[in-house]
Amino acid sequence: MVEAELNNVLFRAGDRLKVQGRIHLDAKRFQVDLGSGSSELALHFNPRFHDGDDKKPVLVCNSKWDGIWNQEQRETHTFQPGSTFKVVVKHAGGQFEVMLPDGHMIEFPNRHGVDDITYICVKGDISLTSFKMK
Repeated sequence: MVEAELNNVLFRAGDRLKVQGRIHLDAKRFQVDLGSGSSELALHFNPRFHDGDDKKPVLVCNSKWDGIWNQEQRETHTFQPGSTFKVVVKHAGGQFEVMLPDGHMIEFPNRHGVDDITYICVKGDISLTSFKMK
């Protein structure tokens, strides 16, 4: 399991984060978190491979403030265990735009109006090959 955690970064509206890697064959999940700390997340991006009773893959996006999770946004995804992936997250001010490997884009609202992201964490059943902010 990989975990890359950055504190005291500056990720603002207009900036992009590119995360590339390989998903482990036995992967259960991975996540990309953006916020001001682990208890205050403006974006929790979490592909899960065997979620719930039906054990289907689902992409969960959420936010957390003062340690309390908000309502999940759930969608299907095409991430595959054993495959490589690239995810690009754009901080678009009022929302986050996430480009998925298949070219599909999801949007998630910036529910707490966070202008400056200072915490980024990538962890889960993946091997990172590239991590870049611009």
